[in-house]
Amino acid sequence: MNKIKSTIKILFLSLTLGLTIVSCEDSLDIIQSNELNDSDTFNNVADLNNYLLGAVYASVNTTNEIKFTSVFTDELGIAPTNTGQDVVLHRFFIDNSEAYSSGIWQAHYTTINRVNRLLKAAEGVTPNGATETTTYNSVLAQARALRAFAYIQLESYFTTNMQDDNALGVILSIEASDDLYLKLPRVNNGAIYNQINADLDFAYANLNTAASEYYFVTKPLIDALRARVNLNRGKHDLAKQYAQAAITGSGLVLTPATPMPAGTPGLTGTWATAFYNESTPVATAVPYRNLWNDRSNTGSATVPSFQNFRGENIWALSRPLTGAWGNIAALYTTNASNANGSPLFDMGRNQYNVLLSYTNDIRKYAFVDTTSKIDAAYATNPNYITSDVIIIDKYPGKGNQNLRNDIKTVRLSEMYLILAECEAFGGNFTVAANYIKNIRDARRFTGTVTAPTYSSIPSALQDILKERRAELCFEGHRYVDLRRLGKTAGVSIDRHFTDDRISSLPTTLDINSYKFTLPIPLAEVQGNPTIAQNPGY
Repeated sequence: MNKIKSTIKILFLSLTLGLTIVSCEDSLDIIQSNELNDSDTFNNVADLNNYLLGAVYASVNTTNEIKFTSVFTDELGIAPTNTGQDVVLHRFFIDNSEAYSSGIWQAHYTTINRVNRLLKAAEGVTPNGATETTTYNSVLAQARALRAFAYIQLESYFTTNMQDDNALGVILSIEASDDLYLKLPRVNNGAIYNQINADLDFAYANLNTAASEYYFVTKPLIDALRARVNLNRGKHDLAKQYAQAAITGSGLVLTPATPMPAGTPGLTGTWATAFYNESTPVATAVPYRNLWNDRSNTGSATVPSFQNFRGENIWALSRPLTGAWGNIAALYTTNASNANGSPLFDMGRNQYNVLLSYTNDIRKYAFVDTTSKIDAAYATNPNYITSDVIIIDKYPGKGNQNLRNDIKTVRLSEMYLILAECEAFGGNFTVAANYIKNIRDARRFTGTVTAPTYSSIPSALQDILKERRAELCFEGHRYVDLRRLGKTAGVSIDRHFTDDRISSLPTTLDINSYKFTLPIPLAEVQGNPTIAQNPGY
């Protein structure tokens, strides 16, 4: 993989991810003006590999779902320096012209289109010898796994019912076409899930990447994606099987909260200086903090090493220090993840209260910046917008890029949460509770954790949703979690009224609302008369 690493660095630096908040006449009409004709572009296995790295991997982008989920659910409050950005969406208004849902659709169909082009071009390429054959098969395997991921994401947001194979799914496109105006209808979920399974099965059988290559498709990642899609489908036995396989195959452990700096934990004082300061000697940095700032203990005291600390990442989208990449922290702030960075959103009050509910838990410090204002009287202070400003610091930046971090797309803790959910639905409450305890043990920096006690499926799911909310906040999970579990658990969006400047606005949304399925984008509907819109839009 060393050659691949060298190639990907060069190619990634030359590409820009222009996939956020975009639309097109047709999701399939996405051939870029700067793309060469296939016969000119693909002459050998090296060309296929270069296209995989420089076009397919580079198109994978989950920032639209991260931003949509944060704004629409209960992860964010409106910051004092917000001048109207995304306030309409924050107030639960959504229609088929909404930018982030359109961006989700566009980004993943871009990946699908590029995979289809690669697979078609590969039909005209003959590997030369055993080594090239191995590379050829691995290129196709990675491409098909990335296509499966794109379909998993699309199904998670746009199908009317993730657990019904006969429900309306999304557009199935597996053939590259020269017809820029090809119109395809939506198909049922069963057809999409069959394609996902076929792609992942092929990928697993033909991969030649090591499990440690966490910027690339690996077998543990494929197992993790199998676990995720089967969880959404309600196939808990399969989800449990694959989540366990992902944990075992990855060889990873949950990233611990210790060792901690000397001093008393808090947002101020010498402990905070050692914990948050990026110039602190990396040997003393907290592993869980390193997971988010991409900083490795292999660096020197004055020159930290970035993009080398894997932690519990099964898969991360690489965002190098150099190059025209989108900056994930820019979803929430303007210049830096502190009070002087002109934040557009701060952490939702109830989101912060969930973090506070855990004793000696690293997450309430790792996700919050020291410049935050914490007002104990937030619920009664009429100036709560300026007195209680909890700055999101889950993405603290790296090096001289204040807003840039790798996008953690699949982590080990998610697999433990999947196992807990599966055991809860099976009535194995003690086993489910122990999986939750595993995560809380890892995140606790002193003392011990008592395993939760569950007496019913709804009570277990309520606590699992709480843990997912604490652990996976600002990673794009909450909306889909509520879609999947909200009705059974009796849980919906849970905001505090201080998350908005108008205290009388609704703080929740009926879990049965049609808005828990995204609309097919207006541009797609207008350009494709065969498409069916989701109910309510």
